[in-house]
Amino acid sequence: MSNPGKPAVVTTRWWWVRHAPVRSDGGNIYGQKDIACDTGDRKVFEAVAKILPRGAVWYASSLMRTHQTAQAIWDTGFPRPATMTKEVAFAEQHLGQWQGMNRAAFLASRPVGSHWFADIDQPAPGGESFMDLYNRACRAIDQINVEQAGKDVIAVAHGGTIKAALGLALGGQPEKGLAFDIDNCSVTRLDHFASADHSSWRLPMVNQQPWIADAAHNAMHQPAGPEIATASKLA
Repeated sequence: MSNPGKPAVVTTRWWWVRHAPVRSDGGNIYGQKDIACDTGDRKVFEAVAKILPRGAVWYASSLMRTHQTAQAIWDTGFPRPATMTKEVAFAEQHLGQWQGMNRAAFLASRPVGSHWFADIDQPAPGGESFMDLYNRACRAIDQINVEQAGKDVIAVAHGGTIKAALGLALGGQPEKGLAFDIDNCSVTRLDHFASADHSSWRLPMVNQQPWIADAAHNAMHQPAGPEIATASKLA
């Protein structure tokens, strides 16, 4: 029996997909460089397609690797949406002068236990800080939660962007979002609950890799090229 005194709650379900691995970076940091990704592992995209909702609204960042990843999902037979909004605010952090530097050497220069390229408030020379990424991504998420309230939202984005979304869902703690690994092609589900006077988040799954459920395909098939030799999977 419904309770007429209880405010209605609207649930908006976010399905974040990190782009496919980049193989042509030469082991260098790429950040916002518009670099292509490798979508050749069809089994991975077939598995991802199985767990994504039909009838969702689609968003992707402004960078080609997210568009290529979305296309690889549709190429499995997943119903292609009529439109996919390209959201500039979901682009990866602009890493300025660090872009093009050797990734392994850069990360080796960071303090042990670091989760990102720099402290959250430290901008890359000529680029952004993680907080810059966090703030722009959160503004877009808040707007989409209003515009697409009650729907499934599939957002194809980047490791940093998804970590920012996690920080928002964890009560506005961006540094907590950085503690998560977000692997290429993985799916992260975040549910937003809104009523007239309250909103909250739930985290049903983070960094889900559905292709490893198949015993014939149970290896991690999506290491991001040179990143497999480093402690963290970044950018």
